[in-house]
Amino acid sequence: MAIKFGTFLLMQSPSARSSQEIYSRAIDIAQAAETLSFRNVWLAEHHFSTYGYLSRPAQLATFIAAKTTRLRVGTAVIVVPLHHPLVIAEEIATLDQLAGGRVDIGLGRGYQHYEFERLGLELDSARSRWEESVDVILKAFQGEPFSYEGKLFTIPETSVFPQPLQKPHPPIWVTAQSPESIEATVRRGFNVLTGGFGVPLERMGEFRRLFDRLVAEVKPARPLEVGVQRAVYVTDSAADARAAAEEARWNMRVTLSLRNHYERVERGRAIAVPAPKEPDTDDLLDRYLVIGTPDTCIRQIKRIQELVGITHFNCSFWFGDLEHPRILRSMELFAREVMPAFS
Repeated sequence: MAIKFGTFLLMQSPSARSSQEIYSRAIDIAQAAETLSFRNVWLAEHHFSTYGYLSRPAQLATFIAAKTTRLRVGTAVIVVPLHHPLVIAEEIATLDQLAGGRVDIGLGRGYQHYEFERLGLELDSARSRWEESVDVILKAFQGEPFSYEGKLFTIPETSVFPQPLQKPHPPIWVTAQSPESIEATVRRGFNVLTGGFGVPLERMGEFRRLFDRLVAEVKPARPLEVGVQRAVYVTDSAADARAAAEEARWNMRVTLSLRNHYERVERGRAIAVPAPKEPDTDDLLDRYLVIGTPDTCIRQIKRIQELVGITHFNCSFWFGDLEHPRILRSMELFAREVMPAFS
């Protein structure tokens, strides 16, 4: 089965470049993705550090949709517990209308104490906020007046305008990095996105086995799709590949430090704190990244395809402090030499 290829933007900057430069690069990459026939661009949501300058993904998605004609725009992810669910529903529907239905929505629970604290929330409340919020968002998309009585949200009769263009709503994806998240996602009948920085290949294989077991038990109403996100860099030089792997290490270190609450942020700059045990460069290239010659990248994606059974593969072409021309060259090489192997 053909894999659908997307691109992913975190919009990080280890060297704390200007917001103007980071946004200009992001729009450039999104437009290049359309030119090179990628299916979609996925936009992360992060707050308050140089780990990610993109705090309003639906807003940027709307702008990119207006600057493109075929590219699907998506969030990967909206951090649901940080917002009121009715506002999320309105934002998604507005985006879907303005983008002419070229929208996929990734939703996530969030994992950073750092972000939650600054918005006056506790990460421990994320799971209960998530469950109720998703209930409210789905009710909002039914196009009928509804009310909601939960432990956290009490909503008197409400009608939500606009409604999404896609019926009943845009495809919903959930980023799942734990067995509990995979289970919650399958029970809801949502698509699964996994991978990301710091998740080795075999762990994704475990997720797939759990996913298959749950699908057999839950029997969702429609087939669920599975996507993986990986840092990708295509080059003909072994030295260039190893240098790129070290750029990806910055993302992995900051992700893991934020996830496990030993992060360091100094005047807004996210610092790459080494983990107690880290893969060496060879291990990174083997089990965590898709970096190397076109043939190496094809082989790595085929391994993921065999182990994880993916329908979607999202390329994180811009990671660490990679220079913009190197990213665009890598994207072109990927589109020309790697994608045809999976059509």
